[in-house]
Amino acid sequence: MRLLGRGERACFTATILDGLVLARSAFEHSANYESVVAFGRFHEITGDEERLAALAAFTNKLLPGRWSEVRQPNTKELKGTMLLAMEIEEASAKVRSGPPDDDDSEDAALDVWAGEIPIVHSFGAPVPSPGLRHGIAIAETVKQLVEERASRNEPDHDAMSLGS
Repeated sequence: MRLLGRGERACFTATILDGLVLARSAFEHSANYESVVAFGRFHEITGDEERLAALAAFTNKLLPGRWSEVRQPNTKELKGTMLLAMEIEEASAKVRSGPPDDDDSEDAALDVWAGEIPIVHSFGAPVPSPGLRHGIAIAETVKQLVEERASRNEPDHDAMSLGS
């Protein structure tokens, strides 16, 4: 972190796996994904006001509205936290989506199931902290997150055929 904070060149990579793509032949199997590679230089965020704004933005990105529900960092916590920002100099993104690409090949005549198996990302039921005092309700932001995400990630049972 200290080295990155001094402005050394760096590479940041992130990938989200969206699904498995199963073809009729092993060679044509693939995956649906979203990927990004970014090159640049990090710098340390040093001003208290800027650091609090960055922490608030990060917290609210994880769970919108959460920053206003929780205790803000005290001086010791803020001092013990290093925050970095990356100035992106170059980036590349790659996305693969859709079904297998073997419908127009001789493999299409094979009696082998082919298609996509989406990977569904969702939140489960909230589990309270073991030390949470009895009677403390689940935060509204948590309720909203779980309810909204659950309604968007319900499987489409009509599209699934698991017959014999």
